[in-house]
Amino acid sequence: MLLPATPQDWLPAGHLAHFINDTVDALDLKAFYARYDGGGSRNQPFHPAMMVKVVVYAYATGVFSPRKIERRLHEDLAFRMLAAGNFPRHRTICDFRAFHLKELADLFVQVVKLAREMGLVKLGTVAIDGTKVKANASRHKAMSYERMKQAELELKAQIDALLARAKATDEAEVNEPELDLPAEIERREARLAAIREARERLERRQREADLERGRSDDDDRRPRGPDGKPKVGRYKREFGVPEDKAQENFTDPDSRMMKPAGGGFDPAYNAQTAVDEAAHIIVAAELDNVARMRTGSCR
Repeated sequence: MLLPATPQDWLPAGHLAHFINDTVDALDLKAFYARYDGGGSRNQPFHPAMMVKVVVYAYATGVFSPRKIERRLHEDLAFRMLAAGNFPRHRTICDFRAFHLKELADLFVQVVKLAREMGLVKLGTVAIDGTKVKANASRHKAMSYERMKQAELELKAQIDALLARAKATDEAEVNEPELDLPAEIERREARLAAIREARERLERRQREADLERGRSDDDDRRPRGPDGKPKVGRYKREFGVPEDKAQENFTDPDSRMMKPAGGGFDPAYNAQTAVDEAAHIIVAAELDNVARMRTGSCR
């Protein structure tokens, strides 16, 4: 211990941290540096390359919490080696990820290209699988199309009653219980507006889906062939009218009700990955709100 220790000697040669350290050094990180070009006393961050190495290694080993990453920087040899003796706080780690979401996503393409150049990815047989990712929204904050129409009528009646009550307040003020009528009206009007917006989103999506099916707003609920002539049968609903059970979430409108592996239904997203058969390297990733499950392999 008479000489300073070399962090690289702390880990065996084949350790994942060495691979990430060398790989990040070979990537184009100009986009990460661009944010800090302005300089200044308040713009002296930790080295972006070091932060990228720490974040990538953390995510690759299943550590996603900034607080846990901060703790690993003190306790884990691999983290300490990649951080080169730096100890960014959890808030710094969290902000770095939030500031560079696009840049971190773009690194994915660079990594796949680099792996292909190294001969790790052949892009021959590619296996595709997916999983449901629960949205940051409660199933109880969703409402069906049928319930939206009922709630709109109920809220309109409540607002009309409150407006009538407000009109008579001057005459009956002595006998009426204390109530902030403007606040009550505003609360119900805000709720009515939110429901209307959700209903309009459902109807807009249904119109787009009907157009993709070849329907039009003047089809009179009758299917038509490629030649435009009516076919046998009728559509169950008018053009652009969703099913009564179709739901929309107020907290996260982009999410959709999906059935996760554990059963039941939750607002969620569908994550899909494509993996190279030989080296098991992820060559594509996608996150959408379509409740489908695509599995299998292709060449």
